[in-house]
Amino acid sequence: MAAPPFDPELSVVLAALGNESREPVTPENLEARQERDATTRPRPTAEDLRADGRFEVTEFRVPGPPDGPDVTLVSVRPSGLVGPLPLLYYMHGGAMIMGNAWSVLPRILREWALPLELAVISVEYRLAPGAQYPGPLEDCYAGLVWAAGHAAELDIDADRIIIGGKSAGGGLAAALALLTRDRGGPRPLGQLLLCPMLDDRGSTFSSHQMTGLGVWDLTSNATAWKALLGERYGAADLSPYAAPARATDLCGLPPAYIEVGSAEMFRDEDVAYANAIWQAGGQAELHVWPGAYHGFDGLAPRAALSQDARDARTRWLRRLLAQSGTSH
Repeated sequence: MAAPPFDPELSVVLAALGNESREPVTPENLEARQERDATTRPRPTAEDLRADGRFEVTEFRVPGPPDGPDVTLVSVRPSGLVGPLPLLYYMHGGAMIMGNAWSVLPRILREWALPLELAVISVEYRLAPGAQYPGPLEDCYAGLVWAAGHAAELDIDADRIIIGGKSAGGGLAAALALLTRDRGGPRPLGQLLLCPMLDDRGSTFSSHQMTGLGVWDLTSNATAWKALLGERYGAADLSPYAAPARATDLCGLPPAYIEVGSAEMFRDEDVAYANAIWQAGGQAELHVWPGAYHGFDGLAPRAALSQDARDARTRWLRRLLAQSGTSH
């Protein structure tokens, strides 16, 4: 099956990755991959994140979902700013099976918090298979409710909370937008969905077209969804809160920014999600980056395509904030 070619700059970086990094995640190697991720992924300390006083950093332990543990929120804001500030409520990537709330922050702070004068909260949600659906999503919802309810204490504007995430975090952000809409919870100003993981079914054209290519394919994706869903995996009546691509009602959602690569398996499910939002009368800005594979901007941050993607995200955030009454 022919596949879109990778961007030349991105292709060089991909070729330089070791075979271990490109090996698919399987049920057999999942535990070993999680252990490797936990030991090798950079995890900055609060002192690291303060960056010589440029940021104020606080870690909160807040009430979690009913019958669940407390949730850790890492709150960071540029030092010296008088609020209330808009808030980016962010969920990290890692396919629901890896990652942590701290490692994603340095780039977010550099690219968005400082230039846009944003406060940021990163959520340490539980990972699968130790916690299966709905545990991770309920962690994120509990944290959002707490943050909105403590806006004065956090010096943030509860009416200007943008929810966002990348990959699994993007899927959680999409699910959180649906969940908080239906529960009458905090209403986000927007949803930032970066190559979001939305569909458990593995039935799109791109999910098969890109098998064995890039850094994340159908084998790895099925492993992650099985870890998250357990016995619910493949269920015909699976909740859209578990897999937002299953949603049939996308009315009343906040404006969305959706991006994906043309050369990654999530392409078709993400494009379909943007289209479904439009068909429901909603607002979505869609970017399909030509020749981009999953997570391209993190692996090749200096590539021209990565810089274009970062610029487009920042412009959308800036416009969204300006439209809400804050101009920069």
